[in-house]
Amino acid sequence: MAELEGLEFGKSDFVLLDEVNMEQFMENLKLRFEKGRIYTFIGEVVVSVNPYKQMDIYGKEAIEAYRGRELYENPPHLYAVADAAYKAMKRRAKDTCIVISGESGAGKTEASKYIMQYIAAITNPSQREEVESVKNILLKSNCVLEAFGNAKTNRNDNSSRFGKYMDINFNFNGDPTGGHINNYLLEKSRVVQQQGGERNFHSFYQVLRGGSEEMLRSLHLQNDPVITSARRSIFVFHQTSNNDRSSHKAVLSALKVIGFTEEEINSIYRILGAILILGNLQFETDTESVQVVGLEVLGHIAELTATEPDAVGKSLLYRTVATGGGEVIEKGHTEKEACFGRDAFAKALYERLFGWIVGRINAIIEVKDYNPVLHGKNTVIGVLDIYGFEIFDNNSFEQFCINYCNEKLQQLFIELILRQEQEEYQREGITWQHIEYFNNQIIVDLVEQPHKGIISVLDEACLTGGQVTDTVCLQSMDTKLGQHPHYSSRKLNPSDKTMEFHRDFRIRHYAGDVTYSIEGFLDKNKDPLFQDFKRLMYNSSNPVLKEMWPDGQLGITEVTKRPLTAATLFKNSIVALVDKLGCKEPYYVRCIKPNEMKSPVLFDDARCEHQVAYLGLLENVRVRRAGFAYRQPYARFLQRYKMTCEYTWPNHLMETDREAVEAIVTHHGFQDDVAYGHTKLFVRTPRSLFTLEQERAALIPILVLFLQKVWRGALARSRCQRLRAMYAIMGCYKRYKVKAHFWEVERRFASVRNMADYGKSVEWPTPPAALAQFHSITQQWRARQIVKNIPPSDMAEVRAKVAALGALRGERKEWGCSRPWERDYLANVSHKHTDQTSSKELKNKDLYNQVLFSGFCRKMNRFNKSTDRGLLITDKHVYKLDPKKQFKVLKRLPLDIITGLSVTAGSDQMVALHTSSQDDVLLCIQRGELCPNQDRVGELLGTLSDHFTRFRPLHLSICGRRKCVYQLIISGLVIYGKSTETNTE
Repeated sequence: MAELEGLEFGKSDFVLLDEVNMEQFMENLKLRFEKGRIYTFIGEVVVSVNPYKQMDIYGKEAIEAYRGRELYENPPHLYAVADAAYKAMKRRAKDTCIVISGESGAGKTEASKYIMQYIAAITNPSQREEVESVKNILLKSNCVLEAFGNAKTNRNDNSSRFGKYMDINFNFNGDPTGGHINNYLLEKSRVVQQQGGERNFHSFYQVLRGGSEEMLRSLHLQNDPVITSARRSIFVFHQTSNNDRSSHKAVLSALKVIGFTEEEINSIYRILGAILILGNLQFETDTESVQVVGLEVLGHIAELTATEPDAVGKSLLYRTVATGGGEVIEKGHTEKEACFGRDAFAKALYERLFGWIVGRINAIIEVKDYNPVLHGKNTVIGVLDIYGFEIFDNNSFEQFCINYCNEKLQQLFIELILRQEQEEYQREGITWQHIEYFNNQIIVDLVEQPHKGIISVLDEACLTGGQVTDTVCLQSMDTKLGQHPHYSSRKLNPSDKTMEFHRDFRIRHYAGDVTYSIEGFLDKNKDPLFQDFKRLMYNSSNPVLKEMWPDGQLGITEVTKRPLTAATLFKNSIVALVDKLGCKEPYYVRCIKPNEMKSPVLFDDARCEHQVAYLGLLENVRVRRAGFAYRQPYARFLQRYKMTCEYTWPNHLMETDREAVEAIVTHHGFQDDVAYGHTKLFVRTPRSLFTLEQERAALIPILVLFLQKVWRGALARSRCQRLRAMYAIMGCYKRYKVKAHFWEVERRFASVRNMADYGKSVEWPTPPAALAQFHSITQQWRARQIVKNIPPSDMAEVRAKVAALGALRGERKEWGCSRPWERDYLANVSHKHTDQTSSKELKNKDLYNQVLFSGFCRKMNRFNKSTDRGLLITDKHVYKLDPKKQFKVLKRLPLDIITGLSVTAGSDQMVALHTSSQDDVLLCIQRGELCPNQDRVGELLGTLSDHFTRFRPLHLSICGRRKCVYQLIISGLVIYGKSTETNTE
């Protein structure tokens, strides 16, 4: 940080001052302001000086520079403390809060907006739609709440006239999932009365300056505030601004983005219009009764509030009262009472409207369907933007409550930053020199102590019957609080002429002395509003108005419990707020107002020194300088950083966690930067902690990979075990199915051997998938049983017929299947041409083993002369014989050169023998003389196919007769045959 900002800009952290005194503190603060450095650290506390000008330090580049970085890595900035709060929330899953404090005009509202913008910018990197919607609503809600809750004061052009605390909920990924807004003490008296030079709430000016002609016409308003409001208590025309027009458009857009319906938006502006017209409403006394001046005004109010004009007039002029006997009477107002009722009605309308808007936003952004088991821990960052300490010329009840709130917040700061820290050092046995500081608990007790405090005195006066006036209440306060060192009045101090008798009292606040005027305290504390107005609004036909006034449903005679006073309600809400902040890890932004002129160059030393004093910044520097930036119980420190030391990872073997923590500190060389308490380790500078965080961040991916490896291994082993179990179960089941199938087969086929058809009529059971192929083979059992009964002498013929059946594939209708196959027809003794002597000579000469086929065929030469020939096929050769010359061998072909066989699909006897020498043989086998229809082609085909199956495959083809003859003619024919049926061909 020192490298990024040179010495010409002063010290970026007040802890680095050479001497801790007011002179050096103010000198450094002024130097940084003049050099344009509006932010300075006090450890983790950011001191912010309002620059009163736009500064180019909030863009995307600045956001990226501070994203994920430690506090001291960059110059001081709001983004640094916002990122620190976010990291603490995300790393340690701990709720955090950012408390922005300072007097009015110090820049608290702008600071809260920049913090919200930063948190929105660094979250949801995956751009999930639902998260983006939540972010947009949270950001746009600022625009709406500023319009309806902020106003121009003499000290601040955009002063928050209400307190706002926003909780932002985050999921385990660190993305915003919703939020909740708490509002505190809207200054509703501003609706009907402002101090000189101040304005009403922005919303009134925005609707008048930015509303369209059609809208203003429907609201019975005009663009000129002077015409719209004759009562100067609501508007002062010369204080309107051209920015109101653009702001109105921005508010309308924000309302739509948040989720307000068109009907709800219209209702909001109709209520604003009704309040403006109420401001113009005048009364006059006519003899005995009070009348409204201008009855058309009543019609306008009735139209805008969706009520009846008569009911509006009656509520303004009369009060319905129930007597003790249950009788209901109407009591007419005096002109003063009517004006009081009108103002109370206008204030209540605006207060209820503002509360309804906040409630509507909460209903939209609340975390829905959240389940910690499914979604992880829900963490929170709270942002507090509440009114600052105020000292006006005329300080009334509102300033009293606002300053009490600041006293409570200062008490929280003292508790957490000053007192608790020093007490913790003493409790842990850390050597420490006590630092004195002002504890404002005595001022808090002055205001809120039961039975003695100012709020108790006010409540007692409000509850007392009779005419108890503000003056009587002041006298009671003087009596009870006269001895208090921080309370005084003119009666107690007659020589102090800055206070008026029977009117003023003074409280010595931590921020300075404030003189309050008691006038109006009791009325504002009781906050009276006639029940007639509540019933009027509850009976409105506008559902939005009806929803705002649920207490209007009570009947006139119903007795209700007296409501708590405004001061007590505010005290309870502030106590709850402080408790809520106390349970979170706080981060502070202390805002300082440099001058009263709103000048970007003027630095009022006395004014700033006063703020530094009452904010306790000097004491904060002393405590931070002497103290430790970080502390953590030994067990938690060890749990987070034990992986950075070999002696503590994964588990240490030392006697105590403290010894293990000492080993980590020694391993990293931080011995001089830490102190060991009884239960905690204290680290003096953030740099040591940052070094540990860097090393831890480098080791986390390695550990994650290791855990992933172990987990994946466990998953793989588990998956393997499940697969093994599955396969074991599948194996057992398959074996069972196989056994069951065999049992069923055995049952069905137990007696098929004794059946004539060997079980042909018995149906086979459906086999399991594992036995599908085996089942198809098993079904051949019947065939094997039949074949087994065939004599061995007939097996050759059966094999040949089976081979022919497979080769023909049903493409040839007649192939001699039904007759016995003799094979050697030339050797048949019944044949008249048979010459067994010639066959024996060939067998002795060529040494063949058997005759595969023999028979007569027909030859036709190229001159169209035909001759009978004999065909003899043995297991060695194919012979062409001449039957007229005692079966002389005319040609001999080795059987090995036969590569294929072709036949026709018809009934002719043509056969083509294909050879490897392309010397194909075409035969027309002659049918038997005794059986002229005898087909011998199938016999020749089956015999050769069966023979070649033992050695090599024989190519078989079936084609048309013409195609077969043509193919063999062009390849060269040796033998021609003539069919007896196709003699002409």
